[in-house]
Amino acid sequence: MYRFQQGLKRLLRGDIAGRDFAIHPDDTFIVSYPRSGNTWTRFLVANLLHPQEDVTFATIENQVPDSEAQSSLQLKRIPRPRFIKSHQYFHPRYRKVVYIVRDPRDVALSYYDFQRKYRHIEDAYPLASFVSDFVAGRMISASWGTWRENVGSWIYARGGNPEFLLLRYEDLLADTMNQTARLAEFLGVQPTPALLEQAIGRSAADNMRKLEKTQGDNWVSTKGKRTDIPFVRGAVSGGWKTKLPESSIAEIEAAWGSLMTALGYELVTRPEEAEVSISTSDRSKPSSIFRSLAPERR
Repeated sequence: MYRFQQGLKRLLRGDIAGRDFAIHPDDTFIVSYPRSGNTWTRFLVANLLHPQEDVTFATIENQVPDSEAQSSLQLKRIPRPRFIKSHQYFHPRYRKVVYIVRDPRDVALSYYDFQRKYRHIEDAYPLASFVSDFVAGRMISASWGTWRENVGSWIYARGGNPEFLLLRYEDLLADTMNQTARLAEFLGVQPTPALLEQAIGRSAADNMRKLEKTQGDNWVSTKGKRTDIPFVRGAVSGGWKTKLPESSIAEIEAAWGSLMTALGYELVTRPEEAEVSISTSDRSKPSSIFRSLAPERR
């Protein structure tokens, strides 16, 4: 009966690949905690790798498939080398990884809209209550861990590894050309000015929003979801400063302050409200690890 059920799932493409599926040594993973800029990075990757092709929501699942939305069978059909999007916490079998990290205060805001778009919460659900759920891990995505668990699992397991590239969403916004060049080099693509300009232009938020309006009804991640709340948002950083309640800011910083500081995110609440270092025997460890991972300033 089990084999019959699994076979039926595969037939109906209902066996979401998720965390464990057949992995090849030449796979590259594009990983982040949800709402951290993964879709933008997927488009950048696809446009860098396929400069002669259209990269749209109609094609992205073949160019950089989503392991959280595609079946194991569908992933098997993707030509190698594969570039696969994931939200999973550290997995030792994911060897080559681009990891995108974003200020969790902005992640919380974006995730709030995302949960409303997916009808996981009502519009009237208080933002402050959602932030408490976000910090405590009371989310439908709990299997991916909290922001701290997901981000920390990758950074402290893979930091300094030549097959691990850390990208900060804020740096991608502020210095898109140089950060995209780093991404191209990591992917083994020659970062010529023409290629970079083309990839960045085609992956711009305005262009992606236009594509979402015309293709959102057919894309696996937005099909059947609310259309009045966009999947591709404003592509900005720092919105938390004016939109998050002060109590919510303090709650996030108290829970994850040391990791945020290690990643270069300045706290605005009192330092004593931040958590103790992950390594209580070496309080300088997070900052020193971040320095070893920090992007080169060009």
